[in-house]
Amino acid sequence: MCAPTVVSTRVARLSKPNSQSPTLEALGVTADPSDLVEVALTHRSFAYEQTEPPPHNERLEFLGDAILGAVVTDHIYKRFPDLTEGELARLRASVVNTGALARIARDLGLGPHIRLGRGEEASGGSDKPSLLADTFEALLGAAYIEQGLDAVRDFILGIFTPLIGDVHDSGGGFDPKTQLQELIVKINGELPSYRLASSGPEHDKRFIAHVYKGEQLLGVGRGRSKKEAEQEAAREALDNVADLAHGVADAGNTSARAS
Repeated sequence: MCAPTVVSTRVARLSKPNSQSPTLEALGVTADPSDLVEVALTHRSFAYEQTEPPPHNERLEFLGDAILGAVVTDHIYKRFPDLTEGELARLRASVVNTGALARIARDLGLGPHIRLGRGEEASGGSDKPSLLADTFEALLGAAYIEQGLDAVRDFILGIFTPLIGDVHDSGGGFDPKTQLQELIVKINGELPSYRLASSGPEHDKRFIAHVYKGEQLLGVGRGRSKKEAEQEAAREALDNVADLAHGVADAGNTSARAS
């Protein structure tokens, strides 16, 4: 199996557009978007600041999330007939998660098109992973209603088919927390630990997670749930721990040569 950081690296470059890559225009994000696409691009913070609040994108996000999951699940089920249910679930989780969807949204240039409230915009909302991922899913929902399932499936698979192959071929398919745990244990035999904090009202909690190796901070993540925040912290930690892992390997090789 390849090192877990291989999966993280490949996910990080999953959707760099080229002339054949799917684009935002395929989802209806143009200079004159339809009313439904405009709804998909409208965050609730924007809607709540208006005298007459327009519809926002949370219902479309719900729809797009279901469609994305179904299309990717169908694809990997047919593509990898020898994988077990658990292996299929881990593979799907490696490519359909907040971090991966946010990277897709960034690479497609989605952030500047999102309509945000003043406070959310001032706090950098257009580049927040959860907000980018949610808006991307909302656009998938809008495209499904306007263009149909076949068009949305083609768009999704145009982005995810190469990524799924890379993750599978690298021996990946584990979620970031599992990847990080395996790597830390391999380096020095101890488990990473997570410390959580939350903010906001009960109906709209936000969580922040810090992951440590001993007392050394490895990564920080944010999310709408404890699980999402921990996964994002682990994802960041994987990039930071890569140098440590290489250093351990180099030291081992030097010792072996000396002996």
